[in-house]
Amino acid sequence: MSFSSYLKYNILGDDIMDKKQVCSLNLSAILCRRPDALARVQGSADYRNINGTVSFYKTVHGTIVYARVGGLPTERGGCKGRVFAFHIHEGSECRGNYDDPFAAALSHYNPKGCQHPYHAGDLPPFFEAGGTAVSAFLTDRFSVDEIIGKTVIIHSGVDDFTSQPAGNSGKKIACGKIISC
Repeated sequence: MSFSSYLKYNILGDDIMDKKQVCSLNLSAILCRRPDALARVQGSADYRNINGTVSFYKTVHGTIVYARVGGLPTERGGCKGRVFAFHIHEGSECRGNYDDPFAAALSHYNPKGCQHPYHAGDLPPFFEAGGTAVSAFLTDRFSVDEIIGKTVIIHSGVDDFTSQPAGNSGKKIACGKIISC
């Protein structure tokens, strides 16, 4: 059995996708092309080492989000490691004040008024490894065009996916404005 047959019938399920659709989700090919939008993430004054990029790719199935961020705070040890909440926020600037360095990022992007964790801007968390986090996922909660001009935020804590309105994610420690490429 070929890999695409295996993928179609054993992973994606019979009659869900044809070969053309399976190939259209070839992550390697998608990530090798120029992104449709990009955010350059920088840490706040207290987290100056954080930097990275979040890339957004249009696909026929939704938006692929690929993020690579370094300089994250780490914890060493057998059962340790940091988990960071990651969201799209509705604001268009990465500036703020002493209490909230990215106050202008405002709250989670939520055009349909959904409860947390069903905001369009609620994203899977980052799991750091040696201060670096890499994540790639597909979402249909927003299109690339809808998020141009918004911001991505990394929070100091993990999103509990329950607390309203934002999952008790901790303070905003890094931000990047999403721009069209």
